[in-house]
Amino acid sequence: MAYRYDHILIRYGELSLKGKNRNSFIKQLLANVKLALKAYPGLEFEKQHDRMYIYLHDENPEAVSETLAKVFGISSFSLAVKTEPDMDAIVQACMESLDLSEKKTFKVAARRSDKNFPVISDQINRIVATAILKNSDWKVDVRTPDVKIVVEVHSDAAYIMTDKIPGAGGYPVGVGGKAMVLLSGGIDSPVASYLMMKRGVHIECVHFSAPPYTSQNAQDKVMALAELISPYQGEILVHVVPFTDLQLAIYQNADESYAITLMRRMMMRIATKLAQKRHCQAIATGESIGQVASQTLESMQAINAVTTMPLIRPVVCMDKVEIIDISKKINTYETSILPFEDCCTIFTPKNPVTKPRIEKCERYESRFDWEKMVDWCVDDVKSYWIHPGVSNEEEQDEDLF
Repeated sequence: MAYRYDHILIRYGELSLKGKNRNSFIKQLLANVKLALKAYPGLEFEKQHDRMYIYLHDENPEAVSETLAKVFGISSFSLAVKTEPDMDAIVQACMESLDLSEKKTFKVAARRSDKNFPVISDQINRIVATAILKNSDWKVDVRTPDVKIVVEVHSDAAYIMTDKIPGAGGYPVGVGGKAMVLLSGGIDSPVASYLMMKRGVHIECVHFSAPPYTSQNAQDKVMALAELISPYQGEILVHVVPFTDLQLAIYQNADESYAITLMRRMMMRIATKLAQKRHCQAIATGESIGQVASQTLESMQAINAVTTMPLIRPVVCMDKVEIIDISKKINTYETSILPFEDCCTIFTPKNPVTKPRIEKCERYESRFDWEKMVDWCVDDVKSYWIHPGVSNEEEQDEDLF
């Protein structure tokens, strides 16, 4: 194969349905693509109304493609060879970009965007196919070809593509606002994070740590999960909350059966304050109805009562098998099942209440100054930027808030 792919052609997904918002969606997608591919400084980008082009400039096309496949808002993309909008050049590029040594079936599909080009699409198909048939043992199969050769002719260039790689779909992250996601070390919350980003919501994450009852390994596990989902929006900010003192105060002042409900109420209060400081419009969690005691509808009602901020639960109606399937798809499952427990699992009571009453929660909370402790937790938060492929965390300065 004499030709090396020098371009990637990106096709938009649901963006085509967005009417007047289309331009802003495309602008956001371009920003997200650049952020996701910032490890490849040689790339050059061009956005158009119905396509986006990446000029590879000798960057590794396979590595770039692997990252690009995780950017939401892309329907599909293709590695492409760019040539002059001339039939001789198009035929030569097609011939040299194919490995004709192995017998295969093929189909040529031409698209003539430039209607001034003197050769119509059907003629382009026939001319290219004739050249391949004369110079190889390949056969035409218009229904199920081994190779589909796509030729796009524009006024300034022609593009030859022999593959179509599925994109991540969804909306570009950022067009749907911003949310604070409660990220534990379990299976569900990384999946919830992924689903939020797929609908165009930019996320930040909050994790509750309770040393010495939870280990550094548990926090490292959460950071590893954040790194695994970070390619979907380019980077993720993770806020780590020191939760030990507040957690102990709950156990000292409340019946053990209410401990998990009260912990979740405190977490929601802290997440709300952080979300407000970071200009988020919603809070998201990985809760699924009935999965554990704190995820009954009665428990959710008691937890919801402490905040006026919208609460989104992307996996709320999924069963565990469905959630696990997505976690395997996004490659978080194996990390999620590592045996390092978070503060909720460490302090799980033997008989947690499944139908907590809000007035009883408030009576237990009145026994200690939880408001001051919540403020301490917020004030002592440590925040870390997580980037794809970067294992070390960079702690942010105090001016973040």
